Amino acid sequence: MAIAARPAALALSAHDWGLLLILSVLWGGTFFFAKIALVAFPPLTLVLGRVALGALALLAWLRLTGVKVPRSVPVWRAFFGMGLLNNVLPFTLIFWGQAALPHEIAASLASILNATTPVFAVVTAHFLTRDEKLTPPKLTGVMLGFAGVAVMIGPRLLASDQGGATAHAITGMLACLAGALVYGFAGLYGRRFKAMGVAPVQTAFGQLAASSVMMAPLALVVDQPWTLPTPDAGAWAALVALAFVSTALAYVLYFRILAHAGATNLMLVTFLIPVSAILLGWLFLGEHLQAVHVAGMLLIGAGLAAIDGRLARRVLNR
Repeated sequence: MAIAARPAALALSAHDWGLLLILSVLWGGTFFFAKIALVAFPPLTLVLGRVALGALALLAWLRLTGVKVPRSVPVWRAFFGMGLLNNVLPFTLIFWGQAALPHEIAASLASILNATTPVFAVVTAHFLTRDEKLTPPKLTGVMLGFAGVAVMIGPRLLASDQGGATAHAITGMLACLAGALVYGFAGLYGRRFKAMGVAPVQTAFGQLAASSVMMAPLALVVDQPWTLPTPDAGAWAALVALAFVSTALAYVLYFRILAHAGATNLMLVTFLIPVSAILLGWLFLGEHLQAVHVAGMLLIGAGLAAIDGRLARRVLNR
């Protein structure tokens, strides 16, 4: 779910806005479906199920649309790098972190922490590229984003009970943040596919297929899924929805919006994902955020707005 780092300013039509809202619900559903599935599937097995089923769905899409699967060795080498950065590491970290977060707010809190991805993307781009250095508005956004994280994690760090649930929750939050950081690197790494002449939907399939190859031995050796209790129908349904709805279908919409509205407008989905995840968690899982989480979300949102820059420019123009 890494957002392309190099922007392209295009207009958002009403149709694009509709697709953007749908995409935010699909990606917000990631945390909702994961919370249900993690009751029965350990994180590594859940990641394998998500990427493998998602790859199969996108392969079917390629066949239906007549798009060929790339066969070049350098392209597949790049797919494995992208799969590691955009799927294997962040999915594992976020699912593991979500399993470690307080049960009553796991989906909502994980989605808020994941919203820091553009903040980390700006920082990594500053140090690893020549043309995307930090500007005063971006630096302000980064500081606001990190302030939001500090507001959410700080009270737990200062809590007296560091040996039990508090320390476990902090570890889960840090894992989700680490996943967002890796997404930041993935956004930079993914730039190479345009120069290689690889279509976005081919990249989506290739990275998921490569991720499946990497995840299979890990899940089999570590989780030994054949020894686990048989998941119930709800867990299987959540896994299927996670793979087909929040991964395969979401990628199709993602690249459609990218082509029509550009990367800058696509970044707006980052504002909407936590809202979707929180609403889903509230409506169906009975989740209720604490005041510090709401404050942290508002600060992160303000940071994203500063990085995006359009709101500030409109205010200054007026």
